[in-house]
Amino acid sequence: MKTDSVGYWKDKKGKLLKRYKTLTDKDLRFDEGKEEEMIKVLAFKLGKTKQELLNIIITL
Repeated sequence: MKTDSVGYWKDKKGKLLKRYKTLTDKDLRFDEGKEEEMIKVLAFKLGKTKQELLNIIITL
């Protein structure tokens, strides 16, 4: 996932917040170097595998 681009992530973050009402800004906070941890937490919170979540993010 191309999470190194802040603009890219802001766009995806907004779409994820609209689609999944259980997510918060805190859940989707982008911290450089902690992308993998964030993905794991999001996948768990949404009941998805890591790959399923990445596919969702890519297609948003």
